[in-house]
Amino acid sequence: MPDHPVIDADALCEGYLASTQSLMRRVLEEEKASLDQAAARLAGQIAADRLVHIYGPGGHSNLASQEVFFRAGGLMHISAILDEGTLLSNGALRSMAIERTPGYGKVVIANQRLGDTDLLILVNAYGINAALIDAALEAKRRGAFLIGVSSREHASKTSQDHPARHPTRQNLHDIVDVAIDCKVPIGDAVVKVPGMGENIAAISTFANAFTLNCLVIRTVAKLVERGIEPPVWRSGNAPGGDEANGRFIANFQGRVRAL
Repeated sequence: MPDHPVIDADALCEGYLASTQSLMRRVLEEEKASLDQAAARLAGQIAADRLVHIYGPGGHSNLASQEVFFRAGGLMHISAILDEGTLLSNGALRSMAIERTPGYGKVVIANQRLGDTDLLILVNAYGINAALIDAALEAKRRGAFLIGVSSREHASKTSQDHPARHPTRQNLHDIVDVAIDCKVPIGDAVVKVPGMGENIAAISTFANAFTLNCLVIRTVAKLVERGIEPPVWRSGNAPGGDEANGRFIANFQGRVRAL
């Protein structure tokens, strides 16, 4: 019988934890200026009682927009664009095909009717797919302020002829007004298992969630420094949660489409 390697799964999990912590530390330290600039714009929107829109065109990138929307401890002014086209719940292969379809992102943004008083956060760790780039270009054409969360490394190391790319071959970080680098390495998966050719354990969901929550923290800090206590969701499963949220819901129903 052939010999099989003995796998130390505990060590692999420790390595995954170390990779995740290292990436988050890099975001915290290297993206401070970008996060602060983006937070200043978010604070301005919220101080003016305007919404902060967020869209994550792409299968798992949709999780990023859901991470900070209607979430305990999250800002009530955040309005997630939860378009059905790229949701994995409608079929994973379908989602990938849609995110690679030129023109699709333009339709999504046009349907939101964004304008020059709006702010849009676009999140996609790879930063290249056609739906993402079309969403960015259309939002910019309409005058919205754009914040992008994506990996510069992943975008720059992906070939120009990759089938996911927009026909213009542009990267998200080159289009937006403020680019925040979430540091996801090429390929996303970061754990190498002895005896296997492919890495396992993706890191992009952690990267996007940490980056966005740092953005929320900085935004709230700026508002409180201005004497403004922004409305924040409390868990409906916590004591008094429904009552706490109920004080503000009337201000957002009808404005936040997914609410």
